[in-house]
Amino acid sequence: MLLRTVSAATAETTAALISKNNFLDLFKRSTSISHLAQTHAQIILHGFRNDISLLTKLTQRLSDLGAIYYARDIFLSVQRPDVFLFNVLMRGFSVNESPHSSLSVFAHLRKSTDLKPNSSTYAFAISAASGFRDDRAGCVIHGQAIVDGYDSELLLGSNIVKMYFKFWRVEDARKVFDRMPEKDTILWNTMISGYRKNEMYVESIQVFRDLINENCTRLDTTTLLDILPAVAELQELRLGMQIHSLATKTGCYSHDYVLTGFISLYSKCGKIKMASTLFNEFRKPDIVAYNAMIHGYTSNGETELSLSLFKELMLSGARLKSSTLVSLVPVSGHLMLIFAIHGYSLKSNFLSHTSVSTALTTVYSKLNEIESARKLFDESPEKSLPSWNAMISGYTQNGLTEDAISLFREMQNSEFSPNPVTITCILSACAQLGALSLGKWVHDLVRSTDFESSIYVSTALIGMYAKCGSIAEARRLFDLMPKKNEVTWNTMISGYGLHGHGQEALTIFSEMLNSGIPPTPVTFLCVLYACSHAGLVKEGDEIFNSMIHRYGFEPSVKHYACVVDILGRAGHLQRALQFIEAMPIQPGPSVWETLLGACRIHKDTNLARTVSEKLFELDPDNVGYHVLLSNIHSADRNYPQAATVRQTAKKRKLAKAPGYTLIEIGETPHVFTSGDQSHPQVKAIYEKLEKLEGKMREAGYQPETELALHDVEEEERELMVKVHSERLAIAFGLIATEPGTEIRIIKNLRVCLDCHTATKLISKITERVIVVRDANRFHHFKDGVCSCGDYW
Repeated sequence: MLLRTVSAATAETTAALISKNNFLDLFKRSTSISHLAQTHAQIILHGFRNDISLLTKLTQRLSDLGAIYYARDIFLSVQRPDVFLFNVLMRGFSVNESPHSSLSVFAHLRKSTDLKPNSSTYAFAISAASGFRDDRAGCVIHGQAIVDGYDSELLLGSNIVKMYFKFWRVEDARKVFDRMPEKDTILWNTMISGYRKNEMYVESIQVFRDLINENCTRLDTTTLLDILPAVAELQELRLGMQIHSLATKTGCYSHDYVLTGFISLYSKCGKIKMASTLFNEFRKPDIVAYNAMIHGYTSNGETELSLSLFKELMLSGARLKSSTLVSLVPVSGHLMLIFAIHGYSLKSNFLSHTSVSTALTTVYSKLNEIESARKLFDESPEKSLPSWNAMISGYTQNGLTEDAISLFREMQNSEFSPNPVTITCILSACAQLGALSLGKWVHDLVRSTDFESSIYVSTALIGMYAKCGSIAEARRLFDLMPKKNEVTWNTMISGYGLHGHGQEALTIFSEMLNSGIPPTPVTFLCVLYACSHAGLVKEGDEIFNSMIHRYGFEPSVKHYACVVDILGRAGHLQRALQFIEAMPIQPGPSVWETLLGACRIHKDTNLARTVSEKLFELDPDNVGYHVLLSNIHSADRNYPQAATVRQTAKKRKLAKAPGYTLIEIGETPHVFTSGDQSHPQVKAIYEKLEKLEGKMREAGYQPETELALHDVEEEERELMVKVHSERLAIAFGLIATEPGTEIRIIKNLRVCLDCHTATKLISKITERVIVVRDANRFHHFKDGVCSCGDYW
């Protein structure tokens, strides 16, 4: 369409050229990057490639549409850019969430050109510095502005005040404000808003009073919108009524947004009738007004009026705003309701708003409707950084780690750069997959983007290294963190528990308490888990009692299951049973399953039968319980009973998840299944296994075949355990790496007794450290010994 417009304009000019004004008009009418790209081509075609004013306007429009790197390329094509073009690109990077790039342009202007920055340059630089994680860059630029004599400029002064407020440097913001020789309405509003956003409502109101006393400065609607929330928070009804009167006198009251602000104020002060009266003053209330009144009714206990007004809104035929839909979607957990909202959004063309499609993507992922989420993501006409994050997070939450990683790589080839939310999601995916090399690559990315200062990213890195087997690196990063929150401490405690380092977990827990950060129920869950995997019965009992009696937390089913695990693993089966029977809440399947697992460890078939009956009653379709009970009977050499359990599961069409093991060689993952014949080096792998088998037998190895299928000959059972997926992965690791290299493998199921014994011997024979992550924990094999102490 634009191209046809350009062609028509060309035909109308005698010199076969169009004027600059034609292009400026096209810029205003362009609504997409493709339109601007066509216009750019026509600019070059008609000889305006060096027209700096046109290229500056094009750069600005591209920035406004989010195509900041295209805008940067335009900038780089200009041989001698002026200050105005520098300012436009700086602003573009800043509004597109690339503050570092904005300040790089600023630095280039100051150091590599003969141009001098003006007040607007400094204003944009300060705005970019506000997007950093600390105030250092902003303070430096403020000093440069003072040296160049621009610190008294109003726009720059307002940006500096806003920057200091953003970094909670309230006193510095006030100093800048007080030193300004002149103050306009924007500067006053910045002060009022800054205090309010820092929850200093009294100070915000005082600045408002000072503004009123300044006869030379007029307040505007923004002033009222900034001060009303502060008045509402303090429930200063009298002051609110005075401001109401003032708004009427100054003519600001006629603005709908101001009237909506007063509805919120009176609602907060409990004057719901006054709020309702104001709402009725609207000839045609908009969605924001409806939202304010609906919220007012709800917060004052008028539920029926709230629902009635919402129905009125829907029946009025008013088109909901995208923000209204976004606020509805996260609280809508019923799939049919989500379908209804999705259908309304589609019909009303709201899916073109990235905020709406992102919210729907998020809720579909939470409801395990991952295909619907991906379809919505793919069909979104324009993607945003939050939409990429929502889809990556959705894959991670649903255990689809490879899809999450693949989408992350795809995102890197797009115009969007990851932010701390993206990094946290992808590190979680690496941790789930156990992909250490990929996790290290993401860590390098974190270092290059300075995200390591984010407490959430650093905590995610600790979790990734712990779950990928590098507990020492996790601890190193933990110790380097200047500030830690409760999630950071919990992650480190959990990491030690995963590796069976119970005492270290208790030490970290003690340090957490001494640091002044109070424990949460999740903290106690992590500590109890660590105690269960280290056989710390006494300590676990003390921790559980302190959680209840000292910290006043009500234990959840997960806490009770951990205590059962602590007692069961230590062989106190009857005590564990008594503990379950004394629980004040109904024990769920997880509690009984934990006890059944302990029965397997200690081969208590009588108790196992009792526990199994409970489990089959509570969760009859869970194949895992049948497998556990069958294994218990097999270990007791009660093969007929084991067969009966398996046949029952087979008749019910219950299938066990197939076991597999993953090993990374370099950056390439290799996956093996039991008896796998598909690997390109399969011949060498099995030859290596045969050699290991001979050396192991010389060392006295006897296969543990009790848990293998009993209805085959002993020799065949030995063959079955010999080709389990973890052994194939270890054999491949031995032939694919240099001698002495540590081997790391990940198995999706619990490692079996025979493979555990074999791996201990292999570590001694080959003089290799072998790290195994199974479904329960980490095993570090070295010199014929496992870190779990054969307690898993």
